[in-house]
Amino acid sequence: MSLFKARDWWSTILGEKEEFDQGCLCVADVDNSGSGQDKVIVGSYKGYLRIFNPHPVKPGDEVQPEDLLLEVQLREPILQVEVGKFVSGTEGLHLAVLHCRKLCVYAVSGTQGNVEHGNQYQIKLMYEHNLQRTACNMTYGPFGGVKGRDLICIQSMDGMLMLFEQESYAFGRFLPGFLLPGPLAYSSRTDSFITVSSCQQVESYKYQVLAFATDADERQDTEEQKLSSGKRLAVDWVLNIGEQALDICVVSFNQGVSSVFVLGERNFFCLKDNGQIRFMKKLDYSPSCFIPYCSVQEGTINTLIANHSKMLNVYQDVTLKWATQLPCIPVSVKVANFQDLKGVIVTLSDDGHLQCSYLGTDPSLFQAPKVDSREINYEEMNAEMKELQKIIREATKTQDVLPESEKQRDVTVTAEVSPDLDEESQAIDSEVKAGAVPSVTVKITIQSRVTAQKPSLAVCVQAPLAVTCDQFVFGDLEPDSSETVVLSVFLKENCCPSELEGTCMVSYNIPTELNPEGIPRVAQCNFSLPLKLICFPAQPSKAANHKLTIDTNKPPISFVTIFPDFVDPSEGDQANALGFEFLTGSKTTLLASKTSQRYRIQSDQLEDLWLVTKELIHRLEVHFKKQTCKDFACTFSGSIPLQEYFELIDRHFELRLNAEKFQELLSERAVQFRAIERRLLTRFKDKTPAPLQHLDTLLEGTFREVIALADAAEENQANMFQAFAKLKSATHLVITLISLWQKLSTDQVAILEATFLPLAEDTQELGWEETVDAAVSYLLRTCLSKSSKEQALTLSSQLSMPKDTSRLKKNITLFCDRLAKGGRLSLSTDSVTQQTAVMPGKT
Repeated sequence: MSLFKARDWWSTILGEKEEFDQGCLCVADVDNSGSGQDKVIVGSYKGYLRIFNPHPVKPGDEVQPEDLLLEVQLREPILQVEVGKFVSGTEGLHLAVLHCRKLCVYAVSGTQGNVEHGNQYQIKLMYEHNLQRTACNMTYGPFGGVKGRDLICIQSMDGMLMLFEQESYAFGRFLPGFLLPGPLAYSSRTDSFITVSSCQQVESYKYQVLAFATDADERQDTEEQKLSSGKRLAVDWVLNIGEQALDICVVSFNQGVSSVFVLGERNFFCLKDNGQIRFMKKLDYSPSCFIPYCSVQEGTINTLIANHSKMLNVYQDVTLKWATQLPCIPVSVKVANFQDLKGVIVTLSDDGHLQCSYLGTDPSLFQAPKVDSREINYEEMNAEMKELQKIIREATKTQDVLPESEKQRDVTVTAEVSPDLDEESQAIDSEVKAGAVPSVTVKITIQSRVTAQKPSLAVCVQAPLAVTCDQFVFGDLEPDSSETVVLSVFLKENCCPSELEGTCMVSYNIPTELNPEGIPRVAQCNFSLPLKLICFPAQPSKAANHKLTIDTNKPPISFVTIFPDFVDPSEGDQANALGFEFLTGSKTTLLASKTSQRYRIQSDQLEDLWLVTKELIHRLEVHFKKQTCKDFACTFSGSIPLQEYFELIDRHFELRLNAEKFQELLSERAVQFRAIERRLLTRFKDKTPAPLQHLDTLLEGTFREVIALADAAEENQANMFQAFAKLKSATHLVITLISLWQKLSTDQVAILEATFLPLAEDTQELGWEETVDAAVSYLLRTCLSKSSKEQALTLSSQLSMPKDTSRLKKNITLFCDRLAKGGRLSLSTDSVTQQTAVMPGKT
């Protein structure tokens, strides 16, 4: 319950889906009854003209039919209605209706009825003016100081003021510098028209200046006006308010005060006759309409301002005196006198809600209805609850969109990799320089327990690997049916991959009773490719630039046992050295110690150690798992090869910088090329051709530079792809060494991988360096922080390419140092500083 609501005295809804705006409402004694009782005139954009004579109704009662005095359709949209002394020879009030291309003046009269239905009202057309220009709004008043009659001024959409002396057209003038029409008002005290231009300025034009200015048969430019006869239209005064205006109103409630009120989009202005500001009020809401309505104290004026929050505020100058809630957003507000009630607020919304209200403080009391008390029948309630639960259970079964994990999958996909390489290689367009590029066959089977609509299979392997076909589309699968496809995987580009894994994904639709088109679902599986797809056995090498030693807690296993596909069985158990030669030409050697439980991996390139190290750890784990040995573990006690790793980072970042330089140079040469083309085109179009002045030679030279730069940028892009592949392999190796060194759990290894391998592809917009730097900085600030000061540091919210890699290398070094001193990886906010035992190791 609130006291601050506009009390509904009378209201109605006009028409159906009609639109109204600011000029569609007028309040006046339009039928010249002489009783001083106002009528409400409303025009709509659908052309309906309505006149109401409101009477108070009891709460809950409907509006009486006799309140509607007149309703007529004029067949043209009504832009504005006004009441004034518009007919010559009489001082009676008449109704002016503004259409888009017509101005009509009507006389409203009533005939006393002989029956209980009341008086009959009709309108009579007194005269009309057909407009040559589309109208926007109008104003009226005793222009030029005439007495006993009102003249009309119409503003057109193209900025022409058309003045009518009642039944005759007087003259028309164009406003200077016009762009868009604004609100228009007339001040009788200064005999001037006031509007707000598209320059957000309040402008005043004297009627006398308009009358003696150059005739406006058609729009003239400023220079033409200076040369033509007559006076140029000059503004009387200008005030810049810095915003568009919604409405203008000129009031003079007594002889001492005459003010111009301008309602802006965010401010409310009160101006003197000469354009000086009397006061202004900054509004903290979006206003919709206003009206100054009375002066209760000498020197002050009261104003009603409605806003888009359905509030009506009452101001005395700039002081808020009252605020009340309206049921809708008004586009026009007026103050009227009905019967013995003076000062009724009349509001009209854009959808036709017409309301007459007053500002009262009588509370609208609400009493909750009595609740019928009855005894609770628990048996009926239990029966109803069981029935509802049964309905919910059935609905859950039929509308199950997401499959539950414990249920058997409707569609399963499996991938089987052939144990042997293809006898005849299926490699297509491979860029590898090796003599023969092998391929391996992958057999993918899709099995369906139910009807699967529109199944499609996508097979994905990471570059530089490729498949012979990666997309398959099938017909609808029947229940208990299957589909099988066969494809081959091979090394396409001339660099080593960082992963030997692939993914199969099947998308399909499962139809249901509620959705016959089917609910989309996805099934997927992963498969691993053999190491011999990218390398073959070679002679071991004793010398190498990079060496790693992996410790185990079990005696060394013969390579014949764990690498039967790379070792010649004739060597027997004496094979403690194994060589791998990749298709790209690099070599890696694997050594097993005869006296200790160690394995050494060595190569000339750091990134070439990764796949052999991964394969060794995996095959050892599989071997001891078959032997039912549960305590097997691998450890790493050496130093993390950060310096060699940083060299790969610098090489990749250098190529990214080169890509930016090539892009800038290409942009400059392209701009130059287009500029030369434009000049040549101008020369060729000229009727009297001028000499080319070697523009053709310059064009050819620029074209060659563009082609050379494009080739260099393409080559740099290929080098950057290879550098990123090497960087990913080295990153995988560093993650594995850190996890073996610190004996990290599976969750902690997942955090490491998410930190150092955030991107599947590297682009100029989002590169590996800035992404990893942000992730490592976050870990250093949270779970690996040493003090509260580090936790308080804020990270940049925008990732951008750094100038160099010094910060990244510093953070990675600090990251390893924190791990060595006992830090543990965790994404939980509860455990920021973790105290654990320090594992032996060096950084």
